Amino acid sequence: MSELLIELFSEEIPSRMQKFAGDQLKKNVTQGLMNASLAFESAASFYTPRRLVLVVEGLTGYSSSKVVERRGPRSDAPEVAINGFIKSTGLSQSELEVRKEKNGEFFFAAIKTPGRKAEEIVAEILRETIINFPWGKSMNWGKSSIKWVRPLHNVLCIISSDTDASVVPIELDGIKSNNRSRGHRFMSGAEFSVSSFDDLRAKLKKAFVVLDNEEREQDIWSDASNQAFALGLEVVKDPLLLTEVSGLVEWPNVLMGEIDPIFLDLPSEVLQVSMRQHQKFFSVKNNKSDRIERFITVANVITRDNGELILAGNRKVLFARLSDAKFFWNNDLRAINAGMDVWVTKLENVTFHNKLGTQKDRIDRLCLLAVNIASFLEVDVDLTKQAALFCKADLSSEMVYEFPELQGVMGSYYAKSSGLNSDVALAIKEHYAPLGPSDICPRKPLSVVIALADKIDILTSFWKINEKPTGSRDPFALRRAALGVIRVLIENSISLNLRAYFNNDLEPEVSNDLLSFINDRLTVFLKNENFRYDAIEACLNIEENDNIFILYERVKSLSEVLKSENGINLVAGFKRVNNIITKAEKDDGVVYELDPDSKFFESIEEKNLLLRLSEADKSINTYLKNHNFTGAISALAQLRAPIDEFLEKVQVNSDNQIVRRNRLCLLTRVKTICHKVTDLSLLEG
Repeated sequence: MSELLIELFSEEIPSRMQKFAGDQLKKNVTQGLMNASLAFESAASFYTPRRLVLVVEGLTGYSSSKVVERRGPRSDAPEVAINGFIKSTGLSQSELEVRKEKNGEFFFAAIKTPGRKAEEIVAEILRETIINFPWGKSMNWGKSSIKWVRPLHNVLCIISSDTDASVVPIELDGIKSNNRSRGHRFMSGAEFSVSSFDDLRAKLKKAFVVLDNEEREQDIWSDASNQAFALGLEVVKDPLLLTEVSGLVEWPNVLMGEIDPIFLDLPSEVLQVSMRQHQKFFSVKNNKSDRIERFITVANVITRDNGELILAGNRKVLFARLSDAKFFWNNDLRAINAGMDVWVTKLENVTFHNKLGTQKDRIDRLCLLAVNIASFLEVDVDLTKQAALFCKADLSSEMVYEFPELQGVMGSYYAKSSGLNSDVALAIKEHYAPLGPSDICPRKPLSVVIALADKIDILTSFWKINEKPTGSRDPFALRRAALGVIRVLIENSISLNLRAYFNNDLEPEVSNDLLSFINDRLTVFLKNENFRYDAIEACLNIEENDNIFILYERVKSLSEVLKSENGINLVAGFKRVNNIITKAEKDDGVVYELDPDSKFFESIEEKNLLLRLSEADKSINTYLKNHNFTGAISALAQLRAPIDEFLEKVQVNSDNQIVRRNRLCLLTRVKTICHKVTDLSLLEG
């Protein structure tokens, strides 16, 4: 067994492309090896700003031989056709086999492909991989015909064993493969030879290159946290920035700098976004004062002055960036001295969508919808009107124009500055939430109302103009809006009939389609919560399916009951009942939906089943009225015994047609009562 090592060395690869490139290199090469029947045990890819590395362990020296069978023409085909087939196979006619099939006798050829050396196969695969690498953006340079994301300088490709290592010969536009690599651009530029992956990793470490991206991330975060902790501070967590920064350096050097005191009165979010977006700085927070006071930058070099000159340059650039932010902040505060109404008025000239009017039109819709929801949830209507009116006002601010990701956040600061109620300010901040699966949902009643109104409005508005998500395309983030509605309702235990809050002028079929879309997202959400798929489908397949929280409670309760023996047996009994009714209605051409008449009963099991059904029906109606689905489903489960007794001791298809029809109506009563709670026919088992 051998080891294959590949390193593609180039100018700096953009950070956002590195993981994709490492994964793609691994995928293309390993897929090529498998297609060529060249066995291996494992493969792993690594990446830094200047290199993509792939190591394949347990590689065999030769591919396995293959026998491919091809069917040729009929045995009585013209001689020209037969000779053509023989020539294409490279065999003689005596080596062909004549085999009889349904439509005649045919020639068959068994073509044996011998195994090939690993070096030959790897050379072909790597050449093909480099030439056709699927970069999102690539470039040519000089006279080279190779397209790569940045100029490619070197290709290291070796196959090594315990005793030796050999270069896999490849040449691409003057670049010849070899066994050489090089370290850090500034701190160790000399070339060195490599004999294995372990040798490469060790020599790169000595040459100031940390090959493993996860190791670089861990080093950066550990060093940054330790430096902050030493001063009684804390680094603000930012996983996406950490991944990006680790893709900018090969030998991370973490440096901490101070923010000029004149900027410390800026909102923390402004400092954090400005430093992250423009400078790739981490924010360092003082938990006692709840302010961002310092920054962390990561250099790609160790200097004699311990980074003082680097920090001085960064502070100078940061001063200019934060001066802009402070200018926007002060201008915005002056603009709202007379109140935030001035910004709302400006939104009359800002288009939301060419078919849906301006942002001011949207605010007007939001106000009406929010008041309706607030009235139902018994939330202060006056505060609701304020929050809905001003929730989009900061779109007119200079700060949000510069940093769009701060919309809502800046609105809350400006609301507080304008003297608005703290709950109104919080609702303005939280009305976009949740923005993703890991984002926290609003909890305060006013925030919940505005968040729901915002998301329901955007869904109904775009459905009205037939702008719906298609495939992977969702330019208006409508899937996210639907998931937001679902999470807000479930996590706040709000029983709300969604259809009642759709636009009044929404056509019934459009309203149904929107509700179906939301329920599709609910299905995905519930599956991610590890509920049974059939339980989800059973609960959503009922008439009243526009109350998200109620549907969630039904699924949760049904899932619990189905874990019990009574629940399992109830499903089996119901399915037997359903099959009997379905077959009878199909054979007879009628629907057995009349109430069963006790005067036609001939057995105690019939009487007992009707009695137990009546008792269960009353209990279930009470449970459903109080939204107690565990009780309702448990009451259904108690029907298991009388249903089993009836099916075991009573012959449904009696010779007396009146008795038969009456028994079928009794079984239909079972189905009707069960369907009040859930559609048991959709459950497995």
